[in-house]
Amino acid sequence: MTFFLDSGSQMTWLVTSASAQEAAPPAPAAPQPDSAPPPPPGPEAAPHAPSPTDATHSAVGAPEGHKGPFPPFDTHTFPSQIFWFVICFGALYLLMKRLVVPQIAEIVEGRAAKIAGDISEAQRLRLQSDTALSAYEKALADARASSHQIAQAATDKAKAEADARRHAIEAELAAKLADAESRIGAIKTKALADVGAIAEEAAGAVVHALIGQQPSPEEVSAAVSTVRGS
Repeated sequence: MTFFLDSGSQMTWLVTSASAQEAAPPAPAAPQPDSAPPPPPGPEAAPHAPSPTDATHSAVGAPEGHKGPFPPFDTHTFPSQIFWFVICFGALYLLMKRLVVPQIAEIVEGRAAKIAGDISEAQRLRLQSDTALSAYEKALADARASSHQIAQAATDKAKAEADARRHAIEAELAAKLADAESRIGAIKTKALADVGAIAEEAAGAVVHALIGQQPSPEEVSAAVSTVRGS
């Protein structure tokens, strides 16, 4: 029975030592002493050795470790957290200042320059379009004025030509009318002269038929002239 207890104590001691060696980091090997290790305790130490039941209870019932608060909320780690926060923030600030911000500024300046160039080009094109529009409107106004002048000149020319032709026709008609009137006057005079002679001859014949005597030509002419004059 005593041998069993000694074996259990040695087994428990070996298990505990192995667990401690696995948990702890390996230590450098110490130089071996010249003397041999002491022998294991004899039977006389058995009454003071723990029983297997006690060793089992102590191994099984040992607490796994006290669980502390969440590390970010642990007040004991605040100084290190603040330190690393300052380091990370400074590194991020330097990174942003040296790399990111210059690139962003370059991009913004490039876009601003492009926008300014586009605005300048748009203003230049607008000025050109305004100049072209003004020139077009001026040319259109000049064309309208020229067309009005040409139309007025054509109208005046046509009117002058029409007046000239009308005056020429009127003059020609007046000349023809005067010629016709002169011819009509001559024909009328000739006709009247013939009518006088015919009237004198007819009057002499009538008087001869009435009184049986032939009147003298002077008397017949005087009588016809008196009748024609009245």
